Amino acid sequence: MAAAKALAGQVAVVAGGTRGAGRGIAIALGEAGATVYVTGRSVRGGLSDMGRKEPIEETAELVTAAGGRGIPVQTDHTVEIEVRELFNRVKQEQNGQLDLLVNDIWGGDSLSEWTNPFWVHSLENGLLMQQRAVTTHMITSYYAAPLMVARKRGLIIEITDGVGYHYRGSLYYSLAKISAIHLAQAMAVDLRSHGVTAVAVTPGFLRSEAMLDLFAVTEDNWRDGGVQDPHFLQSETPAFVGRAVVSLAADPKVMDKTGESLSSWGLSDEYGFVDIDGTRPHWGNYAKEQGI
Repeated sequence: MAAAKALAGQVAVVAGGTRGAGRGIAIALGEAGATVYVTGRSVRGGLSDMGRKEPIEETAELVTAAGGRGIPVQTDHTVEIEVRELFNRVKQEQNGQLDLLVNDIWGGDSLSEWTNPFWVHSLENGLLMQQRAVTTHMITSYYAAPLMVARKRGLIIEITDGVGYHYRGSLYYSLAKISAIHLAQAMAVDLRSHGVTAVAVTPGFLRSEAMLDLFAVTEDNWRDGGVQDPHFLQSETPAFVGRAVVSLAADPKVMDKTGESLSSWGLSDEYGFVDIDGTRPHWGNYAKEQGI
């Protein structure tokens, strides 16, 4: 794992940092000493249509408590002017410095219809999923990249689900998650000569706030959820993928990975970091053993 405060002095934007992987990544960056702009739609007194209770201010406070500096900025990444204003603010407040962008904008949980084939699935929901999980990433990278190109350094990380281009159980969901991988691959080609790296990173079975609620457990007794789904016993906390991101951001040779599709478990094998309970969950090995 990267040394403590390995990212002191660095500036990051975690787009979609309200909860789940985004929150775990933002906190891990704070532990490493970074200044982290945390964006999302949910703020105290004004939550999004996701129906969750976590606001971005809470994430930012956790970043600061972890040892970094958390800055919440309410942003709807489907609205171009809000994204442009976000990066204008970063440019002004940080003298043009932006070292890391993490694209974790999603908003598609309530839009997925897992039992319906694509011609029965709501087309409106399927297209809205692409707007929330693909178009937003494109808009955000469009405004972030010039800050990195100007300094000839930086890292863009696309958070996705799965390493390859395989089908993920629903056409619209698959399209959104595979698009994030190809965005990283394509951006890497354009950015390479400018010294900027782009990769995709997936967590394994993520033990997010929403999953804990789904299984009616807490982080203290999460293993009880294995009664409902044995696969849940192989899950990882959002901190695990957060530590994967920190390891990449602290690696002086990260450009060697540009364009690649990476995983939390694979990066744990390489960098040696562990989850918050000291374990090293490896969804890749488990999925291969189970044939899933």
